[in-house]
Amino acid sequence: MPKKIHGYGQGDVETVISVEDVDKQAGALKQDNLTEDELDALTNNKPHLSIDKLKAGYGEMEILHDIDLRIGDGQSLCLIGPNGAGKSTLMKILTTYLTADSGTAMVNEHDVTSAQKEVQKSVGYLPEHNPLYLDLYVREYLAFNADVYKVAKSRIEEVIQLTGLITESHKKIGQLSKGYRQRVGLANSLLHNPDVLILDEPTTGLDPISLIRLKDLIQAEKAKGKTILITSHIMSFVEEVSDEIVFLLEGKIYFRGSISELKTKTNQPDFEHAIASILTNNHA
Repeated sequence: MPKKIHGYGQGDVETVISVEDVDKQAGALKQDNLTEDELDALTNNKPHLSIDKLKAGYGEMEILHDIDLRIGDGQSLCLIGPNGAGKSTLMKILTTYLTADSGTAMVNEHDVTSAQKEVQKSVGYLPEHNPLYLDLYVREYLAFNADVYKVAKSRIEEVIQLTGLITESHKKIGQLSKGYRQRVGLANSLLHNPDVLILDEPTTGLDPISLIRLKDLIQAEKAKGKTILITSHIMSFVEEVSDEIVFLLEGKIYFRGSISELKTKTNQPDFEHAIASILTNNHA
């Protein structure tokens, strides 16, 4: 039986429309060549992440050039590309750790430059090089950050269970393996129940069991309507957790779409060969 959406029209009369009909109407709107902003306005769909004409660099070296990107709620998107393509720079801008040279970036309709505190409340961030206080116990570290975010202490137990830290929670962080330290960082990013998760190479140091737990956690957070932005060099992981990918090349968006669309575009049989084809053709 097709899924249906219930709502109320004029005169409080209940209306029912199938998800398939919604998709058809959205497709018809796209054929009218409406912009993403116009589509969002018509469907009342405010993207959790919105980036327009974003430029950033270090000194005279431009890292990001005219980046335009929108990511809606309940969507997971993976940023991929060679080292130096600008993936981590983009994530740091979205989390207020770096400032763009020009353009705008919005998180939950909050500008990352002028409303940094509101952005930080909306985002859970796991950086590639996860800064942790090694002399603190796991629970002590999470309790400290729970105070910063002003969340209930019960939330500490929830994220410890979510990330599989129960057996290690009584230890100092410095005693943990690299994989468990990564779990502590992930637990910390979930503490304040953010609308947006930004995970920079979250698979670093994870064993197969931890990797499965991470995939399950991402799917569960997506089901809650969270927006998830990820970078990873593990292509099989990207295939399993992403709705779409954005391929960054030399600071620009070379491709955005599904993995199957990328394989068609490059005429390659699998994801890894599609990526290799792009890199080979652009560095020949």
